[in-house]
Amino acid sequence: MKNRAVTLLLCLMLAALSILRAFPASAEGITPATAADFDLPCAAAILIDEDSGTVLYEKNADDRRPIASITKVMTLLLTFEALEAGRVRLDDAVPVSEHAYHMGGSQIWLEPGEQMTLNEMLKAICISSANDAAVAVAEYIGGSEAAFAEQMNARAAELGMTNTHFVNACGLDAEGHLSSARDVALMSREILLHHSDVRDYCSVWMDTLRGGATQLVNTNKLLKSYTGITGLKTGTTGKAGVCISASAERDGLRLIAVVLGAASGKERFQAATTLLDYGFSHFESAEAELPADAPQTLPVRRGVTDAVALTYAAPGRYLMPKGEGGTLQAVVELPESLTAPIAAGQTVGRVTIRNGDTELQSYPITAAQDAEALSFGYCLRRLAESLILQN
Repeated sequence: MKNRAVTLLLCLMLAALSILRAFPASAEGITPATAADFDLPCAAAILIDEDSGTVLYEKNADDRRPIASITKVMTLLLTFEALEAGRVRLDDAVPVSEHAYHMGGSQIWLEPGEQMTLNEMLKAICISSANDAAVAVAEYIGGSEAAFAEQMNARAAELGMTNTHFVNACGLDAEGHLSSARDVALMSREILLHHSDVRDYCSVWMDTLRGGATQLVNTNKLLKSYTGITGLKTGTTGKAGVCISASAERDGLRLIAVVLGAASGKERFQAATTLLDYGFSHFESAEAELPADAPQTLPVRRGVTDAVALTYAAPGRYLMPKGEGGTLQAVVELPESLTAPIAAGQTVGRVTIRNGDTELQSYPITAAQDAEALSFGYCLRRLAESLILQN
C-alpha cells in the first residue's frame, strides 16, 4: 500500500507540473570557365553538374537559336511524366496519323494507320531520333501536335526556360522554334534527375523494331567512344547545325554537356568530349559522411519513454574541385536531451555540411517516433494496471 501511495503522489505531482507548463509563463565558390579559357567549335555551349545544376563552362549559353532534335528531350520529358502519372502505359498502342507519316528527316517510316507500342516508339525516338515516332507520341498524349507543343511551352516555363519557345514536338526547323544551351541543360537535367529510365533507352547502341525488320542505330556516337556516357540526345537541321546534349557519369560525378550549332558531327562530338573531359578532370562528387559516433537516440525528460530514436536526412553528394572532396565535414548539432511531448517527424537537431569554415548546407535531424508526455491520465492508467496485476 505504501508503494501505491508513493506512485499516486508522484503522478499527481507530474500532472500538476504538466498543467502549469500548459499556460504561457548549392556548390559554393565555383566560377564557370568561358570561351576565354578554352573555346569550342560550336556556336553555343554549356557544361553543368547534373546533381547541383552548377554551371562549369558556358559559351553564348543564353543565345536563342534552333536546337533541332534536342527538342525531343522535352517530348520525352512530358511522355515520362504521363507514364508516371498513369495517364499512359508502355504497352499502349500508339496510332500513326497522316500528319505523323509526313514528317521528314530522321524516321522509322511509319505508315498511316500503323500502330506500335509506346515502348517501341520511345526506342525509335531515343535511339534513332525518329521524327515520325515523336509526332505520333505527341498526338497520342496531347491530342494533337499543336496542343502538345502548348504543353511543352507550359512545362518549359515551369522549368525557368526563359529563352525557349516550341512549335513542334520533333525539332524540325520552324519559324519561332528556338531555345538556348542553358535551357537545353535545364530540361536535360530535369529528365535525367527525375526519370532516370530515359537512360535505359538513350544508352542502347542498337535495337530492332517490327520483328527485326527495322534496324535502330543510335545517333550518339559517344556511346562507342566515351567512357561513362549515358545519353542523351543529338540533333541536326539546316538552321540549327549539328547539336548534342550529352550526359555522362564517372565516380558519382554526373555531367551534362550541351553543344549547339557545330559545323559537323565530328566537331559536335569533339566539343562535347572537351567539355566532359574538362568537368571530370577538374571536379569530383564528394560524399559527406556522418560521424561514426553520431547519436542514434536522445534521452527524453518527463515522457512515457526514456528515449526516442533519431532519423538523419542523407547528407548527399557535393560538387568539389578535384582533390578537395576529403575536406568535407558533417557536423551534428543536437541537445543533450529532449522534453516530452515529442511528435514523430519533429525537428530536434541539424547536420551541417562544412568545407573548412564555409557552411555548404544543413539538414534536419528528426524524431523517429512519438514520445508522449507524462500526464495525470497516463499515471492513473498505469496505477490501475498495477493494481489489477497485483490483485
